[in-house]
Amino acid sequence: MSSGNTVTNVTAGKPNTTGAVYRAPITATIPTDPTTSLSADYVCLGFCSDDGVTNSGNMESENIKAWGGQNVLTTSSSTDDTFKFKLIEALNKDVLKFIYGSANVSGDLTSGTGITVGVNGYSQEDSIIVIDMIMRNNAVRRIVIPSATISEVGEIAYKDSEAVGYDITLACAADSSGKTHYEYTYRSPGGQTGA
Repeated sequence: MSSGNTVTNVTAGKPNTTGAVYRAPITATIPTDPTTSLSADYVCLGFCSDDGVTNSGNMESENIKAWGGQNVLTTSSSTDDTFKFKLIEALNKDVLKFIYGSANVSGDLTSGTGITVGVNGYSQEDSIIVIDMIMRNNAVRRIVIPSATISEVGEIAYKDSEAVGYDITLACAADSSGKTHYEYTYRSPGGQTGA
């Protein structure tokens, strides 16, 4: 029998202070737990807006009816798994490569050459995406998307009252096990020391 309502199971999701959203090539090793350090293949995409990260699952089903109109079976016909967030480090070269394609971004701000972005009708690159969060009482959660592609980029606003940002939607493709993303949550024993 369940122990009932437990207030310590109610949580918010805050970004990991050292970086929350990471991207790696589709060929990189995919993490399978929430605490192992990411390999050098993963680059941090910097700050996200205070809207955080949103995950949407759109499941469509179909009702199978018998003669006479009685519903006898409901089957799942399709499922979409998407993530949305807004990247606000508009001067981050890795962010620009993610948005516009690696081959379309060259140069560097720190070398004195500057960054050049050539916008074209490029095909989006498949990537591994990792999102690291801190939960209540020192719990951590890692979301791993084994195959993510940008399916939409919102309007980019240049004005003095807000940060330039890239509001993106990620489409998640199923891996060889049929999973579109994984969520790993962990709290070390005795870890309930804060909110």
